Amino acid sequence: MPKKKTPGEGEKRISNPNVMGLHAAVVEQPITDTLETNYMPYAMSVIVSRAIPEIDGFKPSHRKLLYTMYKMGLLTGARTKSANIVGQTMRLNPHGDAAIYETMVRLSRGYEALLHPFVDSKGNFGKVYSRDMAYAASRYTEAKLSPICAELFRDIDQDTVDFVDNYDNTRKEPTLLPTTFPNILVSANQGIAVGMASQLCGFNLGEVCDTTAAYLKNPRCDLSATLLAPDFPTGGQVILDGSGLQEIYETGRGTVKLRAKWRYLKGENVIEIYEIPYTTTTEAILDKVAELVKAGKVKEIADMRDETDLKGLKLAIDLKRGTDPDKLMQKLFRSTTLQDSLSCNFNVLIAGMPRVMGVRELLEEWCAWRTECVRRRIYFSLNKKKEKLHLLKGLRKILLDIDKAIKIIRETEEEAMVVPNLMIGFGIDEVQAEYVAEIKLRNINKEYILKRTEELDALRDEIDDLEDTLQNPQRVKKIIIGELEEVKKKYAVPRRTEIVYGHEVEAEEEEEEAPDYPVHLFLSREGYFKKITPQSLRMAAEQKYKEGDGPRQSFEATNRAEAMFFTDQCQVYKCRLSDFADTKASALGDYLPTKLGMGPEEHVVYLYLPGDYSGHLLFFFENGKAARVEAAAYRTTSNRRKLTGAYSDKSPLVDVIALAEDRELAVYSTEPRALIFNTALLAPKTTRSTQGVQVMTLKPKYRLASARFLEDTSITNLGRYRCRSLPAAGALVKEEDGEEQQMKLL
Repeated sequence: MPKKKTPGEGEKRISNPNVMGLHAAVVEQPITDTLETNYMPYAMSVIVSRAIPEIDGFKPSHRKLLYTMYKMGLLTGARTKSANIVGQTMRLNPHGDAAIYETMVRLSRGYEALLHPFVDSKGNFGKVYSRDMAYAASRYTEAKLSPICAELFRDIDQDTVDFVDNYDNTRKEPTLLPTTFPNILVSANQGIAVGMASQLCGFNLGEVCDTTAAYLKNPRCDLSATLLAPDFPTGGQVILDGSGLQEIYETGRGTVKLRAKWRYLKGENVIEIYEIPYTTTTEAILDKVAELVKAGKVKEIADMRDETDLKGLKLAIDLKRGTDPDKLMQKLFRSTTLQDSLSCNFNVLIAGMPRVMGVRELLEEWCAWRTECVRRRIYFSLNKKKEKLHLLKGLRKILLDIDKAIKIIRETEEEAMVVPNLMIGFGIDEVQAEYVAEIKLRNINKEYILKRTEELDALRDEIDDLEDTLQNPQRVKKIIIGELEEVKKKYAVPRRTEIVYGHEVEAEEEEEEAPDYPVHLFLSREGYFKKITPQSLRMAAEQKYKEGDGPRQSFEATNRAEAMFFTDQCQVYKCRLSDFADTKASALGDYLPTKLGMGPEEHVVYLYLPGDYSGHLLFFFENGKAARVEAAAYRTTSNRRKLTGAYSDKSPLVDVIALAEDRELAVYSTEPRALIFNTALLAPKTTRSTQGVQVMTLKPKYRLASARFLEDTSITNLGRYRCRSLPAAGALVKEEDGEEQQMKLL
């Protein structure tokens, strides 16, 4: 029992003045206890029961929906209204009709998110490649199970999988579906849990069946010989570079590069894009192209429109006269999601535990699980046949002397004694006697007796065969391989995504480089930025600023240099100076919050030119801490323009200093105190959001005010303020050392 706390030990009593005599007690609880008792059960529930698929390739929501449709007879019956299916599914999945219907939409043929849809839909179910095409309400659409679902439920009533109670203990539902093929590798699946995620790409069904059969024959087989590459329902092209695909096969993590398919209609001077990457939508592509055209980065396009109709997806691009379509598409591949990457993370629940596995490990787990399903099915059939054999043995004893049986029954006065008397008379058990007692009078003829006797021998042979199968793993493997071959023959379809190898792709032409020339940079306090050529600056050097504004930083650089703008929202925006137009000193310049697309109330506080990312950045905070971060921590391999978590948000930022080599700095507090130290005392960090170390110890009512290089200060009594170790309190600033000191607050 937890110790009862007194008000002095953390319990606060709050009285409501509107309710006389009533008091509410608020008991403080350690955050660790809250996480353990409240958050951990939620996190585990999301991981185990919601977001991560299991070895059959389904999440619980998928499994509950499909099993409900199976029990409704929708595998062989006609379609029914989706609203009816949703209502029935709520008996297993009480998460609301909207969530259930969205699950059905994703599994449907109309939505086109799966290579082999499990729901045969009728009506508008939207499209996976469209962001704005909404699906119709469940009362307007109809659905049934697709034929391939027969492979999901085959022998489900023969004890192949375990069943558990539903949420209110009124029905039973399967824990897994006994899929006869590795659906986990065929159906694309993604989920975001708490602290982990899962992203599985789909493969071609025929290739998966061949690979699984090859693995069952030889676990060390070359997977890439039969499992060529991921396959996606939206088609397009997958660009392979051997090593990337091999990494996915071995570790379950990696990246697949996808690109759209297009054709050029010479007579109409139009490019038609008819297949796009699985990771994007038509609206995202149109928006990005419009943005490029508006920014003047793509000048070859006269118009672009979405011409998708019942025949399928089509984006049409009208070209200006003289445009080279190949060069334009190369530019669009670089700048839009017409070429995109899919990150794979094969995180699957195995026996209730999430595991990231490569394709070989997944096949190993699936084969082991499927082997157990087949063995359970054989064992179930074996028991049924043994029970039947047992009954027939009793029947044979009776039928060999049927007159004796009839005599016993006729001489038995009470009906309840018929079975006991037969048991005594023939030496059979109660089950056999019950079976015999139920035989119809018409069946005691010679033909019936001979047929039952012959059936005994056939049953014994079948039982011996089943027992041999259970004892022979190779025979079980042969059964699984046979089922895989049958599935491939019935349901396999040609690949939709074309495989293109890296060396076959046309080398992407480098973007036209901006001219390189010297420039002068000026950043104002309110976020106005100017890039001025030396010639223009010589003609008019006096800078114009808004009323109340003034200079913050100025640099000399070149037009192609990279720039990083740090803001007061712990973010940094990266761009090239060539993205800014040359201006004059008499102009206000570009307003950075608008130019860089910053959020409301976000302002630039520091401009940094990283060059080759060889230096360091020093961040000084009001709480007296300083963080030394390697400039390389801001290097990115992609073209990301904005990085979050650019520095720590634990205390307000005061100053940023770019450091090429160790030098002496002076920091000031509002007391005012000053402290001089060498930057070598600060250890560099690779984590951008590090809180740093305490540099200046401050009294409660004071804070750190500014930091600058020692040579930029007016301090003359250096020994008074210099320290050899950190943190230090510094010394009160003397009048002669503070004449030109200006406290700067960001």
